[in-house]
Amino acid sequence: MEAFVIALAASVATWPEFDLQVCFKLVGKLKLQEDLKQAAASLPHPVYYLPSGDFGLFKLIKWADIVHGQNTSPDIVFPARLLGKKLVLTIHNWRRQNLQIHSILWVLGARLAHRRWYNSRFVWNTWEPKKKLTGSDCVPTVCRLPGTSCPPGKRKGFLFIGRWIENKGLEELVMAYSQAQLDPAQWPLVLLGDGPLRPKIESLIAQHGIQGVEMPGFVDDQKKSNRLASARWLVAPARTREDLGLTPIEARSVGVPVIVTRDGGLPESGGESAIIVEPGNVTELANALKQAATMSEKEYIARGELGQRTLQSFLRPMEFYRESYTAILNPA
Repeated sequence: MEAFVIALAASVATWPEFDLQVCFKLVGKLKLQEDLKQAAASLPHPVYYLPSGDFGLFKLIKWADIVHGQNTSPDIVFPARLLGKKLVLTIHNWRRQNLQIHSILWVLGARLAHRRWYNSRFVWNTWEPKKKLTGSDCVPTVCRLPGTSCPPGKRKGFLFIGRWIENKGLEELVMAYSQAQLDPAQWPLVLLGDGPLRPKIESLIAQHGIQGVEMPGFVDDQKKSNRLASARWLVAPARTREDLGLTPIEARSVGVPVIVTRDGGLPESGGESAIIVEPGNVTELANALKQAATMSEKEYIARGELGQRTLQSFLRPMEFYRESYTAILNPA
């Protein structure tokens, strides 16, 4: 979310018809990360870091003609409408169904916005399950895509990218890879990232004598891009109701086909060329790995090209926000 805000702000800064101030709200006991400050330091406009409920946030809202909030925070939504400001919201996360006051206020806040841009259709459907409101749309928030490339004939193996935490499907992926019985030299499984599940994953690999699994840990952006472009397939096997899923989009952008689970927004980010399996189903995932490994070169290349081509209509350029802001401030 923070990367999206910085990327959008950088674009707005180049549009001479707009002035801009950026505010990151510090929630609860979360501390300001130095890498966020460094990334935001490149912006040519003021950037503020304020705790929830700070009066400085109210003053910033009062200054603005249009307020673009991330999610439906009441301390942004209600002051903006009280002050008569145009309000747009990018809603990144699916709605948790409960009757707590926090949830009720967030639902009301979404309805008060002049525009609601949901991160995926899955997220949209949790907020507006029956009738879609006027002013709502699906606008995936992707700010930066890898710029590397690799010819299909030089790609190898399967790649997972993400935090090693529960419900990301790591255990199922390792067991499915073992069950698929593929040549580990030609079809290695690379697990990028790290996290609390590492001991469990290492134990599974040792217990079942699984060959071909590489675990480089966290890598920098350039190495990640190189790994992604040179993988034969990207695998995103989550079972956690992903809001969207960035790694399948990154893979599609460089022509790498994907295997995803039917989980949250992953089928959307995987696109129509993806191989889709049920979350948590090890046998089905193993069959998908075998299908990918035995696929003809012609079909493989066609899937990669289709995924890359259809991504252009799935994503919106930053110019979309410029046109939208202008239309909101100057209705016909």
